[in-house]
Amino acid sequence: MTSKNKTSIQRIGVLTGGGDCPGLNAVIRAVTKTAIFDYGLEVMGIEDGFLGLVEGRMHPLDDFAVSGILTTGGTILGSNNKCNPARFAVHRADGEGYDYIDVTGRCLDHLDQFGIDALVVIGGDGTMACAQNFVEKGVICVGVPKTIDNDLVGTDVTFGFATAVNTATEAIDRIHTTAMSHHRAMVVEVMGRNAGWIALHAGVASGSDIILLPEIDFDLDAVCDKVIDRSKHGKRFSIICVSEGAKPRGGERVVKKVDLASPDPIRLGGIGRVLTEQIEEHTGIETRNTVLGYIQRGGTPVPEDRILGTEFGHKAVEVLMSGQKNRLVVMHGREVTHESLSAAAGKQRIVPLDHPLIAAAKAVGVSFGV
Repeated sequence: MTSKNKTSIQRIGVLTGGGDCPGLNAVIRAVTKTAIFDYGLEVMGIEDGFLGLVEGRMHPLDDFAVSGILTTGGTILGSNNKCNPARFAVHRADGEGYDYIDVTGRCLDHLDQFGIDALVVIGGDGTMACAQNFVEKGVICVGVPKTIDNDLVGTDVTFGFATAVNTATEAIDRIHTTAMSHHRAMVVEVMGRNAGWIALHAGVASGSDIILLPEIDFDLDAVCDKVIDRSKHGKRFSIICVSEGAKPRGGERVVKKVDLASPDPIRLGGIGRVLTEQIEEHTGIETRNTVLGYIQRGGTPVPEDRILGTEFGHKAVEVLMSGQKNRLVVMHGREVTHESLSAAAGKQRIVPLDHPLIAAAKAVGVSFGV
């Protein structure tokens, strides 16, 4: 073991916040091994995201603890997508709703108690917003961008996205054969929140006939016309890939649930079902709906995400130990670099309307419902 540690940092904490994502364990593994082997640090794994920091639940990570986890989905540390220490939800005494309190001080006490000098925070825009709160309190943080939605500002790509696209594409490929056999229109709803990256990439990769994105309000008549036109020209099936955040022109997003205890209270979902009913009613063509849901988050990460997670985890410790503070590891082109963590906190990166993949899809006959 060689120690390059030229800082006062001796022990770091690592946590995974937000939804689970393929490649998280690759990052945890790279952070832990780099910290131990290159810098002689101790590493503490904080359990269940920021909730573990609130409750003081963490444990040491060593080489043995992270061995064999590279190919495993999810996160060995657990995660939480509801806990924001600056706005911590507690049930009211009468059981009706929540009150919100700031428990950041409790977290700071636990960092002192466990002797943690700096944090590696792995998560998406909400997690980075939580991390920014600790930055403002003087905690040294380095962020690692994680989300299957690929919507974090500052980086060209997030780990987990490639696996989600691969999973969605394989699923649509399988649905394709049923659509052809039964001469149906098949609507497949994919994740993405307010960004259409998964729908765009999986839709193009699977040869979907219609792709509906949150960034482009669709016209129901245009969608139905495309389905009817394909049928008239002997193509007796259609595949519609729709992002959960897509909405009709002049309409609203379909909301599955509102959870006021969550930092992101609006849970999208249901546009696929609504669209299926409308297409069948307007075209007379038998239409079915499939919601891929959490299947896109699970399972073994594809090699691309294992590699990216390893690069990101290694870079996070490298940046931290170079003496720089409050940075976000990012990918620009093929270079892993870093920028200000605050630049990504609470922000989303959406698909630009002039994206070359949209132009390519249109050129091969894909409709975006307009």
